[in-house]
Amino acid sequence: MTTDHSSMESVSHEHRKFPPASAFVKRAHISGEDAYKALYSKSIQDPETFWAEAAEDLHWFNKWDSVLDTSDAPFFKWFDGSRTNLSYNCLDRHIEAGKGDKIAIHWEGEPGDTRDISYAQLHLEVCRFANAMKARGVKKGERVAIYLPMVPELAISVLACARIGAVHTVIFAGFSADSIRDRVLDSETRMVITGDGGYRRGKMLELKKIVDEGVADCACVKDVIVVKRGDDHPVDCPMQAGRDAWYHDLVADVSDLCPAEEMEAEDLLFLLYTSGTTGKPKGIMHTTAGYQVYSYLTSKYIFDLKNDDVYWCTADVGWITGHTYIVYGIMQNGVSQVIYEGAPNHPDEGRFWEIIEKYKVSIFYTAPTAIRAFMKWGDSWVTNKDLSSLRLLGTVGEPINPEAWIWYHKMIGSERCPIVDTWWQTETGGHMLTPMPGATATKPGCATVPFFGVEPVILTDEGEEVEAGILAIKKPWPGMLRGIYGDPQRFQDTYWCKWDGKYYFPGDGARRDEDGYIWILGRVDDVVNVSGHRIGTAELESVFVEHQDVAESAVVGIPHEIKGQGLIAFVTVIDGRAHDEPLRKELISMIDKGIGKFARPERILFSSDLPKTRSGKIMRRLLRDIAEGKELGNTTTLADPSVVEELQKQYLKA
Repeated sequence: MTTDHSSMESVSHEHRKFPPASAFVKRAHISGEDAYKALYSKSIQDPETFWAEAAEDLHWFNKWDSVLDTSDAPFFKWFDGSRTNLSYNCLDRHIEAGKGDKIAIHWEGEPGDTRDISYAQLHLEVCRFANAMKARGVKKGERVAIYLPMVPELAISVLACARIGAVHTVIFAGFSADSIRDRVLDSETRMVITGDGGYRRGKMLELKKIVDEGVADCACVKDVIVVKRGDDHPVDCPMQAGRDAWYHDLVADVSDLCPAEEMEAEDLLFLLYTSGTTGKPKGIMHTTAGYQVYSYLTSKYIFDLKNDDVYWCTADVGWITGHTYIVYGIMQNGVSQVIYEGAPNHPDEGRFWEIIEKYKVSIFYTAPTAIRAFMKWGDSWVTNKDLSSLRLLGTVGEPINPEAWIWYHKMIGSERCPIVDTWWQTETGGHMLTPMPGATATKPGCATVPFFGVEPVILTDEGEEVEAGILAIKKPWPGMLRGIYGDPQRFQDTYWCKWDGKYYFPGDGARRDEDGYIWILGRVDDVVNVSGHRIGTAELESVFVEHQDVAESAVVGIPHEIKGQGLIAFVTVIDGRAHDEPLRKELISMIDKGIGKFARPERILFSSDLPKTRSGKIMRRLLRDIAEGKELGNTTTLADPSVVEELQKQYLKA
């Protein structure tokens, strides 16, 4: 695939624009476009003053000597000299302000069991488990792996680690034993926290067995702590004497008072590993003070958080979205939130809408993959639910197709809720490009404008500014990664080698439109060159999804003798709709009209699903391998590896 992006083109014809409702604007933290522009200008021209003022909202045991230290770029330091603690800012600060009785978490398990936990109760449980970890010998700076389902003990474990200065590395509870082993060995994990099991689509997954296999040869692991989940559906959970202990036993006999460790600004807070579908997983390092301020402020402004909000992010804490926009950013803002354990379609496809109705959710944040699944399941699951409590919607994970955005806007938001379409990465720690809900007129599928302190540019490989090309970030920002664990050279080579280290390189293509808005075109590896036209596959996919019968699509490029590259389209249809030759012809016609005949795919394959990571991202690399007849690489990180096998068979038959 070509890596020359110097003349990348945009083929999007999306021009619809949706200004925020006047009633929303009046109450918003950032009220109107002028207010956004004034604050943004200040954040770029005088970033140190801007971020210092933002930091004043939080608790500091000791204030900083400098806001930003660039002396060892790209190893930037934020709020150097300060001492603080994220667990304290998520819990103690609210209790001291008289909000201890406020609900922090409305938790619902997949079988229907529930727990309401106040900030004071959460503080008590965090302190107890923090003391339990200390009693087992865990010290500041030691690494603790967490492999749990979406139960309250997951958030408790994260906050307990932060409280005592242990470095947590959360591993999504769907990864294989091999994935656990890779992460545990790389981080030299001292303790693993897991559960006997967790519910998914009515089944109890046996998590402890997977952990046992994963750490079998890991001498660094001294303790395995097990949360009991399988009361109603007991699972086989062998316990190794001397190493393993039940969570409930450990917290029963310890104090519920645990002073928060005073953490230095650049003390390591957590490691979060990339999925590792290509090469060795990278342990992304996030430190304390800068991430604290950035997670707090992005949450406050982008979700327009108010004291009476009930917030729900459907991500898993195993991903960066769950770290920043379930635990740290949201809890620093002291709002109530919903945490749900299970699948969106159990016991039926109306489960999410029932939860919104039940808890009167006001802010709903989910992935384009989920939205396209909702579309596929049909409107009838939505129309009989009361979603009137919603006032703001968000999307995260990948660019959203315009038609999926419109469905979300109409069906879920009743055309009154602003949509914040957020672009960011594990590495960035928080949102980078996003509408401000009370200030930005949105466009379907568009990331729109930068967050405060973020200065994006679009460049060629040679570093020249262009309308469509490679996205780069000019200035450091507080939430940015501080390195790759144990491999500083890889950190520099991956993110700072391009353009002589002047810019952060996120690996995405982008274009800037006539309003100055930024559109994400997908990974630069997903740019194709068809007959001399360099275009992002995301725009091609959006054309297919415009068809009323199409739920999702993925387009990849393959070598072509004449065109340079030809296109292969993988398409899933809405349940019950026909996928036959007439539909194929209609889709070809839409490409002809929407883009041009040069972009006609060589083949269109209809499938029941697409290969996705467990975080919901489509693995286009595997689709390219299928289309090119290559041997497939690692598929263990996929949500459903069988999808790949089925597509392979279908591709060979067609």
